[in-house]
Amino acid sequence: MSIDKSRYPHRLCLQTSYSAHRTYTRPAFAPKPTIDIKHIRQNPGLYEQNCIDRNYAAHSKSSWRIIELHEQWLALQQSARGLRERNNLLRAQLAKTASRLKEAGGAKDVRMKQGIVDEAKKLKVELSAIESKETELQVEIEGLAQDLPNLSSTHTPVGTDFEVVEYINEHLSPKSTSASRVRSHVDIGQDLGILDFSGSAQTSGWGWYFLVGDGAMLEQALVQYALSVTRSRGWKAVAPPSLVYSHIASACGFQPRDQNGEQQIYAIEQAEKDKSKPQLALAGTAEIPLAGMKAGQTLELSEMPLKAVGVSRCYRAEAGARGADTKGLYRVHEFTKVEMFAWTTPDNIGDDHFTPANTADSEAIFEEMLGIQKDILQSLGLHCRILEMPTTDLGASATRKRDIEAYFPSRREKDQGWGEVTSTSMCTDYQTRRLHTRTRINGKLEFPHTLNGTALAVPRVLAAILENHYDEKELAVSIPEVLRPFMGGQEMIRKS
Repeated sequence: MSIDKSRYPHRLCLQTSYSAHRTYTRPAFAPKPTIDIKHIRQNPGLYEQNCIDRNYAAHSKSSWRIIELHEQWLALQQSARGLRERNNLLRAQLAKTASRLKEAGGAKDVRMKQGIVDEAKKLKVELSAIESKETELQVEIEGLAQDLPNLSSTHTPVGTDFEVVEYINEHLSPKSTSASRVRSHVDIGQDLGILDFSGSAQTSGWGWYFLVGDGAMLEQALVQYALSVTRSRGWKAVAPPSLVYSHIASACGFQPRDQNGEQQIYAIEQAEKDKSKPQLALAGTAEIPLAGMKAGQTLELSEMPLKAVGVSRCYRAEAGARGADTKGLYRVHEFTKVEMFAWTTPDNIGDDHFTPANTADSEAIFEEMLGIQKDILQSLGLHCRILEMPTTDLGASATRKRDIEAYFPSRREKDQGWGEVTSTSMCTDYQTRRLHTRTRINGKLEFPHTLNGTALAVPRVLAAILENHYDEKELAVSIPEVLRPFMGGQEMIRKS
């Protein structure tokens, strides 16, 4: 069936993206996604252009396919309506014939009754086939709609280039007796005896590591400091599970494989006897279990915004697929992270998906998360820059994202030394629609908005501290002052 594209507006103000097809079976108890398919049908050109802008061409025609399937569904509905009307007429005729037979009707009435019954059976078969086809079309429509990620904010640059928003701290040179000699955190950590990569290679393989002695204590200090900052600002601490159902991860925008076919998350292999049970995966971030914690629930308006901060181990399967980016602690398979997650009242009510300039709770929480990140990184003495990320860099759930990159002296040959250490994302109702999390506003159930932001990702921040606070003359690393109370007042890390 061909679609007349001139009937549909081509609105160019928001963007979408592509996510891989599901590789699991959604269990019966999973929350039922409630995607706004009507909005997709009304704006197919928008969704097509969005996919192109985000470099996810594989889904650029999905919105048009949804329209095509919907029109097929409408045609089936019309056919079914005619059959049901005929079926109702047959029922009335059958009732009259049965009444005459009770009054000693003749052979003619018997034949008429049998003819009506036979036609009714035929109609039933036809209706059953139509209803089955309607169900197939609905399933395909819903699958295509779910695979279209969130619409991007008008703040988001279209394309591949980010915008530098501001800087944190002055650019500090490493404390070294030789300005030309800059040591990486790998060399520093191994010389001080606080990083062990050879041992982890034996136990777990490449992309894993041991933190030893003061390295392990520095990790705990970073976690405790991040918790102290967030909790002082009203964020409730949560210890989330590391294992999540695959359908929960998918609802949050995390797919088994990315657009390049690289594995993103670890799926748990299940024994043969457990194959019928829901698939489990290791969480790549506390965002996933925190979002799932409220799945299928209705949040009280009085408790919004609801703010949680979770400490968890995070698992990323793609750590070994980025070449030189993977040296040392910069990209690893497992790490500790302190993650902020919030539910807020929706900025728009009803069918309006487009964010106005004066947004409400989610904008305030977005700025609060960024403020917490800036304060933490500034107090750690790290030189950083804040970036407004482009459409091609947004995850499936994000409508807007800002990253903060720290300066790593050893990475001067790559990205001019910059490396991401935190990220903050607004997700509007992408996750709550898929997790069926709602809130009641003015007597009507609405989908709250969600946001997530890194309070502190240990390995990269630890690496940045080692490289920026290493004193070659002292052969030691100065511990940032804000971390010293969590390390018993210790000021320097020296070789033990």
